[in-house]
Amino acid sequence: MAQVVEQLTAPGAGDDASFDVLVVGGGVNGCGVARDAAGRGLRVALVEQDDLASWTSSASTKLIHGGLRYLEYYEFRLVREALQERERLLAIAPHIIQPLRFVLPHEPGLRPAWLIRAGLFIYDHLGGRSSLPRARGVRLRESPDGAPLQARFDRGFTYYDGAVDDSRLVILNAIDAAERGARIWTGVRLTAAARRGDVWEAQLARADGTGFSVRARSLVNAAGPWVASVLREAIGVAGPEQLRLVKGSHIAVPALYEGDHAYIFQNGDGRIVFAIPWRSGLTMIGTTDEPFSGDPSHVAISPGEIAYLCACVSEYFKQPVRPQDVVASFSGVRPLYDDAATNASAVTRDYVLAVDGAPDAPPVLSVFGGKITTYRRLAEHALEKLAPWLPQVGAPWTGAAPLPGGDLGAAAPGEDRLAAFIHRQQARYAFARPAMVARMARAYGTRMDLILAGCAAMTDLGESFGADLHAAEVDYLVAREWARTTDDILWRRTRLGLAMPEEGRARLKAYLEGVR
Repeated sequence: MAQVVEQLTAPGAGDDASFDVLVVGGGVNGCGVARDAAGRGLRVALVEQDDLASWTSSASTKLIHGGLRYLEYYEFRLVREALQERERLLAIAPHIIQPLRFVLPHEPGLRPAWLIRAGLFIYDHLGGRSSLPRARGVRLRESPDGAPLQARFDRGFTYYDGAVDDSRLVILNAIDAAERGARIWTGVRLTAAARRGDVWEAQLARADGTGFSVRARSLVNAAGPWVASVLREAIGVAGPEQLRLVKGSHIAVPALYEGDHAYIFQNGDGRIVFAIPWRSGLTMIGTTDEPFSGDPSHVAISPGEIAYLCACVSEYFKQPVRPQDVVASFSGVRPLYDDAATNASAVTRDYVLAVDGAPDAPPVLSVFGGKITTYRRLAEHALEKLAPWLPQVGAPWTGAAPLPGGDLGAAAPGEDRLAAFIHRQQARYAFARPAMVARMARAYGTRMDLILAGCAAMTDLGESFGADLHAAEVDYLVAREWARTTDDILWRRTRLGLAMPEEGRARLKAYLEGVR
């Protein structure tokens, strides 16, 4: 299996270096475009200077949602599209995206109850038919939902959105793109590109400093926070100036409540903050919105952001949250399209696709803004814009095609598909701990069989590194998912970083060095 990724990540001098689409950036938008284009019969290559989902796409609030708060800014088109995409993604990726119930306590001094009720009614109906339950009111003092909240909260509301493993969403799009013929090159960056007649001549560099060139009929600049610098410095095109970098940070603390539901809290500054169950018995709290300048690869949470998030949730939970309670944090930089809003929280999360090109000159399409929920539709729009230069492009297809591992099979009426699949897999692999099988089902779906098939005992999985991670899974991630380092595996492929002991991390590092 290792040869599969070697073929994709290390192009040789004799390889065909001509493509219809060269995508720059291995986040959710870039991998989504690569998947869509490859499935339409186009020759596709994607370059990512680090690992897939290294930056913004693995630092989200891990939600597939319409964006309830965007209704206040009259972003009805964005919310409608996001709600429609929420429904599609729940159907095509049921292993990594599951329904999540939110509890919204009513704070009388902020938004009035009638306004919240009206917003939730619109939210329930704006996207059309939904498989998720409708919003409803709840008396918090009489409900388990109110148990962790301060006694002053009596009235509240519940509604549903989706929870997602954001980095795995990126990886699955890359896998599908590769299996449809795309070349996925990680640890490779675009250093320069120039128009040569009707194609781009692109210079690429590997992490070891060696370089190679490819030709492409079109470029897609999905470099996220680096989108403007790629345009100016590598491509030499004067792109739009309307790029606004906004930092969003999250913290994790020991679990603040029991249950698998989430909370959404209104803050006095008009923003909202989520509290969401997370891995390893933690509650994730986020997010912030702060203007950012500097190198996006050196983003980190500030003490002020930690204090802000702690203070916000402490206004609602009985148990105060203090900065010293924080056991983990992560931050990302959102490359938003600047609509001149004075408040970073009010900057639109809609996307803008800017095309530079002429009928006789190859185009470069740059992605500004966007949110993880709408990545698939963004990819469709990108291919629509490139169609005049790619007349052989096929029809849209990703709306109903399961992402790799998402073909979980049917379930009994009223039974959740993922729960039914996990039950079947736990019976099939009875030698393994049920919790391990459930984790793998949620990460790989049906493709967990590529790791476990043929195994009859835990010893068949090879060396154990801790946290139920074994050599067989690591081998799969190296061979099929472009994993190269311990961080690739523990933070972006398995999410076992917090559970893995230091001794196991050291042995994993040594094992990976031996594999390479």
